[in-house]
Amino acid sequence: MTFEEKNMPAPKATLGAQWLSPTDIRSTITRIQSARSAHANLLRNLSGRLDRHGEQVSNSLRTLDAKDRPSVVAKSISGFRGELVRESADQRLAHTRGLSGLAEKLKAASVHYRSPVQMLMRETLGSERRSRIMQQITASGPVELASLAEYAAATSDKELAAALCSRVADLPRTDRPFSATELADVLLGDLHREMNQALVEAERRVLEALDEDTEFETGKTNPQRTLQIAMLRKREQEIGAYTGDDEQPNDAA
Repeated sequence: MTFEEKNMPAPKATLGAQWLSPTDIRSTITRIQSARSAHANLLRNLSGRLDRHGEQVSNSLRTLDAKDRPSVVAKSISGFRGELVRESADQRLAHTRGLSGLAEKLKAASVHYRSPVQMLMRETLGSERRSRIMQQITASGPVELASLAEYAAATSDKELAAALCSRVADLPRTDRPFSATELADVLLGDLHREMNQALVEAERRVLEALDEDTEFETGKTNPQRTLQIAMLRKREQEIGAYTGDDEQPNDAA
């Protein structure tokens, strides 16, 4: 162990975070997508009512001087918007709170998906075969360890890979014949990226809901939030674990 490693601060465990399995995370993301779609449909219908109101008012004022008509229509739309905002407040709040709660649930569970190495060691925890392999490779040299790492990657042998990762962790960094991070990534990298993209997607969908809600209430978007959404979309594309289809709202609320 190097001087730097000896003097590195000990990692601090985040205790109390709820455990969510990959299946739980996928299920939660599906619920977030559904809730986001329901919220978008609600706003879509409310905006449709607002647009129809504006058209009706405009048509009823055809006899009014053209230069005065826009301000009268705008005032009427503003008043009707206020009515719709008050009328739908509880329903919209329930949607956004539900989305935020689900996203926070995923965010809390992110501590369990920090890295492929963490996931690999946890998945093989308690394995007798892993323990036996660790004993067998205690005296293995760099050449044998490298060969076994190649075999573990080629055969997707997680127990062997976990034992090898534990073994090389005891070696000085300069003497390690392979990267534990790279080996774990071969076996669990795709799942790790999927879980992390799900976390980013959850955050993005919450911000989209809040942004659209604000736009409905005020008639204006939030530039800062719009930028955050764009950055999260970019991050999702960079992770590239899956291509998520944005919800296509139905006409029904």
